[in-house]
Amino acid sequence: MSRTTRRKHVFREMMEDDLELPKENQKICKVIASRGNNLHEVESSEGPETFLVSMPNKFRNNVWVKRNDFILVEPIEEGDKVKAEICRILTPDHVKEYTKQGVWPKKFTKKREHSEERNGSDEEFMHRNTNRRVMSQEEEDDDSSSDEE
Repeated sequence: MSRTTRRKHVFREMMEDDLELPKENQKICKVIASRGNNLHEVESSEGPETFLVSMPNKFRNNVWVKRNDFILVEPIEEGDKVKAEICRILTPDHVKEYTKQGVWPKKFTKKREHSEERNGSDEEFMHRNTNRRVMSQEEEDDDSSSDEE
């Protein structure tokens, strides 16, 4: 399977996950920092505890996680430092649904401005280049009219 095809399938799986609620053994966590080698330091919703989580092979080089993103993790038995593995990267739609269902942790409710900044569909959220300034339609029209003169 080519890299492009694999990436397409991973994105489709993430977007069509029908917003199911977390299972009993899964936790909602917030990414604090990337530690390299597909490891991320996260803050648990249950306390001030921070620990490392690993990115599964299917997500590597296909999906990126930034600081302050929310993820769903499953604990793993092996390993002392790495305590869990990422099973889902939560989108703003997940946050809304979990809040509506009463599953969203109270610890993360005040710090949701990062999620609310993201406008548009989930697909735009996943493919948006954060290194470029987003221009509104009015700015583009002003630039094109000044170029014609």
